[in-house]
Amino acid sequence: MKALNVVIVGAGIGGLTHALCLSRAGHRVTILEANPSAEFFGAGIQISPNATKVLQSIGLGPELARAANVPEYASFRHWRTGANIHQTRLGSSINEQFGAPYYHLLRSDLMRLLMDAVVQDARIDLIFGVKVSGFEVQGDAVSVRSKDASFTGQVLVGADGIHSSIRHGLFGNQAPRFTGQVAWRFLVPAAGLDPSLVAPAVMAWWGPGQHFVQYLVGQGQWVNCVCILESTQWAQESWVQRGEITDVAEDFKGWHPSLGALIKAADAPEVYQWALFDRPEMPSWGTGPVTLLGDACHATLPFMAQGAAMAIEDAAVLSQCLRGGTQIQASLKQYEALRKPRTTYVQRASQRNGRVFHARPPFSWLRDQVAPWAGRKTMARLYDYDALAAV
Repeated sequence: MKALNVVIVGAGIGGLTHALCLSRAGHRVTILEANPSAEFFGAGIQISPNATKVLQSIGLGPELARAANVPEYASFRHWRTGANIHQTRLGSSINEQFGAPYYHLLRSDLMRLLMDAVVQDARIDLIFGVKVSGFEVQGDAVSVRSKDASFTGQVLVGADGIHSSIRHGLFGNQAPRFTGQVAWRFLVPAAGLDPSLVAPAVMAWWGPGQHFVQYLVGQGQWVNCVCILESTQWAQESWVQRGEITDVAEDFKGWHPSLGALIKAADAPEVYQWALFDRPEMPSWGTGPVTLLGDACHATLPFMAQGAAMAIEDAAVLSQCLRGGTQIQASLKQYEALRKPRTTYVQRASQRNGRVFHARPPFSWLRDQVAPWAGRKTMARLYDYDALAAV
């Protein structure tokens, strides 16, 4: 095997995971992050078995298990009555069926696990405060430029999100499109809540034009809440746009009393709102020794809880394609060919789920009838995938 020098732009979940996968294969990695220091923002995140397998393979299994909650079931409920539309077993049955656990945890906890592993890895250099201004291919090398420095490797991976500078350098300016949906997210302290609100489960409440998701994180200390509703306009795209809990209460007025109790108990200063944007499917992810990973090439809506999982899968598959260290361009094309059908399916299915979750009568009645069958089929297709054996 020929060891490579790989430059990754972006120190998010996908970029950090890819760096660790590459290091385990003997390659050297430089990660360039625009922020001046590590940022652990966001609330809850769901890590399904297809992603857990990858994180376990790079040695994070024990730490992940200690930081996470294991949901015992998923429950889909009527927005007003609370009637159970469909329920799916998770917990040990998921582990037995798909070979890895299903986890809920704080996004910040997952980022810290990845960041700690990267910092301790002698083959990985993580450099903060580097805003990439461009790149150019020079023979067998690719040079990445910032205001004050340049960094050279045999491979460049853009893992820098939906506003990727590497994507811009490859294909020009392509603005993301607003989906017509806006999300609230907030954490609720679990202590003192009614036991029904802290069940070991993920609960999704489906209503006309909007839905509400709740699950435990932080080793059971918090209930993570994400609620999405349709909106005609939005001026700002941000993960850290603060909002008012009174606005959340107004948006979900008339919904089941359990949700009213959760909203009332929210950690009020930590309520955020953000718009949901995505991008059209891309015909190509890169050229020459340059490629993209995660939201940079397949931004995914949150209606399947697979956005982070797709980036983690990308990280594993790309590192396997590069494991020989030769025929780099062919390896990147192989990565793209292996991943595009999978990520395109998840993008489209997530878009469809947004319409399904928010269905109005009479279509919501039909949705409720087919939900058990459709749920089992979708779970099998998502969780059976093994990124470690894809190449």
